[in-house]
Amino acid sequence: MSLPKTLADDVAKNLVMVANLIDEDPDQAYAYSRVALRLASRVAAVREAAGFAAYATQKYGEALAEFRAARRMTGNVDLWPVMADCERGLGRPERAMTMAGEPEVLKLDKAGQVEMRLVAAGARRDMGQIDAAIVTLQGPELGSNSVQPWTVRLRYAYADALLSAGREDEAREWFAKALEADKDGATDASDRLAALDGVQFVDVDEDQDDDVSDGEPKHGPESESGNDKS
Repeated sequence: MSLPKTLADDVAKNLVMVANLIDEDPDQAYAYSRVALRLASRVAAVREAAGFAAYATQKYGEALAEFRAARRMTGNVDLWPVMADCERGLGRPERAMTMAGEPEVLKLDKAGQVEMRLVAAGARRDMGQIDAAIVTLQGPELGSNSVQPWTVRLRYAYADALLSAGREDEAREWFAKALEADKDGATDASDRLAALDGVQFVDVDEDQDDDVSDGEPKHGPESESGNDKS
């Protein structure tokens, strides 16, 4: 759908603000998305942006409605995994699992299929099926040495599921693999790995306070290591 130039410019400015703020200030991004939605609710890109802004602020019912609207307008299946995750957010993991088995999944690209697997594993965990969640995450993408955009999240989710199942040695191995691929520090894999190794970090300010009271110089941050579980 085409818009008059002035209106199109106003919509575009609001969508840019949504994109710029959604990670750092999702509430503000949501506010801009509502402005764009009022201006151009019949534009698929606006409905999709509004969906992601609502999703980022945990308004899952609203997000799902916007994603469904965008999909009706475009016929695109790319939003299928995030729609399924909205079902999880609404407390309907069974519905998310149903969506994971529907034909739309076969139309997703590789990234979308991996995302769907992550959502399905999360739904399994929601239902208390931790072993099934672990199996859901297994596959050639998990074992590949090639680092793809989804690699860090897939390895991290697998490590976290293993830890929840009490398989600490395996969890440590996969947190380490996640950290190896996490060049941008997108996850807290390093902290999880340190916790499994029994490392405890001391706050620098607290350490300096202790220096004054003890009368003995110390250099922080310090760490206290327990037994290595590797």
